[in-house]
Amino acid sequence: MKKFLFDCGTRDSVASAGLLFLRLGFGLMMAIGHGWPKVVAFEKLKDDWAVPAVWPLSYMSSPVSLIATIGAELGCAALLVLGLATRPAAFILGFAMVVAAFQVLGDNPLFLPAQGAKEPALLYLFACVALIVAGAGKASLDARVYKEKRRKFF
Repeated sequence: MKKFLFDCGTRDSVASAGLLFLRLGFGLMMAIGHGWPKVVAFEKLKDDWAVPAVWPLSYMSSPVSLIATIGAELGCAALLVLGLATRPAAFILGFAMVVAAFQVLGDNPLFLPAQGAKEPALLYLFACVALIVAGAGKASLDARVYKEKRRKFF
């Protein structure tokens, strides 16, 4: 279970630097630009927030759905910045982006500059998929938590 949650993926220095840049940029943009504004505007947003049309999530109320979205966009983004439980956090955030792109913005145009386009949600989704596949890299807390054992050659 520890390997599943905290495996950092590659430990190559150059690749880890790229993953650090991706995690910091993506995580901070998501937390500051999307998660925190929802916390500030919670009272205004809570009654009209979209509920995912996926069982069993379709049984949530609008305020609970908004809290789950804030948890993904702020909590999981913070985990990505730290590089802690990166793959599970990227999966949860990616699921939130799938709901945003294909349900909430379902009838909207795909590309910007159209109002309410799906493009930003899909770009965040692509970053989530990259982090799920590659892991956090060695410049992360995942690398500190899960120390890979040395392999014997014979």
